[in-house]
Amino acid sequence: MIFSEMPYVRPNLDEVKEKLTACAKRIEEATCVEEQIAAFDESTAIGQTFMTAGSIAYVRNTIDTTDAFYEAEREFMDEAGPELQEASNRINTALLNSPFRAELEAHYGTLLFRNLEIEHRSFKPELIPLMQEESKLASRYQKLYANLTVEFDGQTMPLPMLGKYKESTDRAVRRAAYEAEGKVFDAKREELDEIYDKLVKNRNAQGRLLGYDNYIQLGYDRLGRNCYGAKELDQFREQIAHDLVPIIAEVKEAQRKRIGVDRLHIYDDGIRFPDGNAKPEGTPEEILAAGKAMYQDLSPETKSYIEDMFDGELFDVLSKDGKAPGGYCTSLPDYKVPFIFSNFNGTADDVDVLTHEAGHGFAFYRAMHSDIHPALQEPTIEACECHSMSMEFLTQDYHKSFFGRNTQKYEVAHCEASLDFIPYGCMIDEFQHRMYENENLTPDERHKVWEELEKKYRPWLDMDNLPFYGRYAHWQWKLHVYLHPLYYIDYCMAQTVAFQLWTLSLKDRKEAWKRYLAFVDAAGTKTFEDLCRSANLRVPYEPGTIRDVGAQIRDWLKENAV
Repeated sequence: MIFSEMPYVRPNLDEVKEKLTACAKRIEEATCVEEQIAAFDESTAIGQTFMTAGSIAYVRNTIDTTDAFYEAEREFMDEAGPELQEASNRINTALLNSPFRAELEAHYGTLLFRNLEIEHRSFKPELIPLMQEESKLASRYQKLYANLTVEFDGQTMPLPMLGKYKESTDRAVRRAAYEAEGKVFDAKREELDEIYDKLVKNRNAQGRLLGYDNYIQLGYDRLGRNCYGAKELDQFREQIAHDLVPIIAEVKEAQRKRIGVDRLHIYDDGIRFPDGNAKPEGTPEEILAAGKAMYQDLSPETKSYIEDMFDGELFDVLSKDGKAPGGYCTSLPDYKVPFIFSNFNGTADDVDVLTHEAGHGFAFYRAMHSDIHPALQEPTIEACECHSMSMEFLTQDYHKSFFGRNTQKYEVAHCEASLDFIPYGCMIDEFQHRMYENENLTPDERHKVWEELEKKYRPWLDMDNLPFYGRYAHWQWKLHVYLHPLYYIDYCMAQTVAFQLWTLSLKDRKEAWKRYLAFVDAAGTKTFEDLCRSANLRVPYEPGTIRDVGAQIRDWLKENAV
């Protein structure tokens, strides 16, 4: 079935609650483990159907944020999710307290119960009003962002369409594009500050309701982190600052000389070559067709996946007015397929979508077509990002299909961007920790923290007194800060895993794909640490990992300088 024909009917919330409550009661009153297994499996199926409806509403709302029907349906889902969590928590409690727990663990595995314990401690019914308010604030930010337009080059355009101007070979054009973008955000300054202030205080209030000082541990729990905590992440960030930032400073200095500027300003950061970055050749339709051919040829596993994606019209990638910004991949469990959303803008990012988001989609697809229980089909988020970020590199033999004679330029730029993304992601993470630890900072004080962190993680960049950027408010355009708190460092850890698989693939492509597929196909049956170790990969936050991985990438860049 194609996506546009998938029916959407608003779930009957009372009926769903009744069914989940009935499942909980059956688990509580069961006289044997088989009864509990049947009831839990039924509750999981109910949850998947609800999730499918929620995903359909979310996708259709983000495709067109001006559609009043799906805006209302998304608001309904935002309200309904927290209400259903109470019934889900009762099911979790019944399983955790089951007299048959040993038999349940033998059936489902012990990791499921570790995850249930984390989920259980992250919810109380008293949280529901705060969670609903949080969802509304997040939706308000996303809608505000989606409807920002900019006057540039004689046109009115959605912000993502500035992308090609921000990568212009003309430095004045790049600066003008950043200036225009900055003015758009500055015009919404008060509302952006207000929404974030309310989100921080709301989330901290949720954390305090559960007995924490602030939101941070609750945030970790909601991300399902089951094998590391604040200590490990602090060690990871410090490795980045100590071991990787000096390596990247070398790379950025080479970039500065290559493009011939006296100093790297924010609008120079993404420009890797004086004659411009490699751009994909062809129309969006031709790029999609090349993506399909790539996955058909890459492996038997990706062939069946991509053909189902195209047959189901499970992409929406063209930028247009009213469309939400960014890109994502979500799943439609009842149909056993993912959906990929993006905003093509004529840059290399368009190809990255076909590798990154399609990497997520591939993992979703493999899990949904496996025998793994739905509750264990998705690992924690940093592992999910390994699926996507590794795919960006493991498809390297096909980059020529998109970039032709500029393939090497693309690969060098992609490698550099992936490397210098890591300190940026750590900066986002440390910033968020500081915000939740100090919720009463003023907007200007928040921007001052961001300025301090820029100097720690990206000391080579100057903001050139631009609107928005010059006052160090540009963390506000990063959706994750508002919508997905404490998530961003997952990308950084995943990038170190992706780099390991890539460097292995340069020596042995077959072995690299074998390890990648094993990592993907384990889905959520292992912790992140165990996934890494079982694929013979180093855990990112272990001492020395960043130093060694960074040195390998630096050496590759030197050998492949363009």
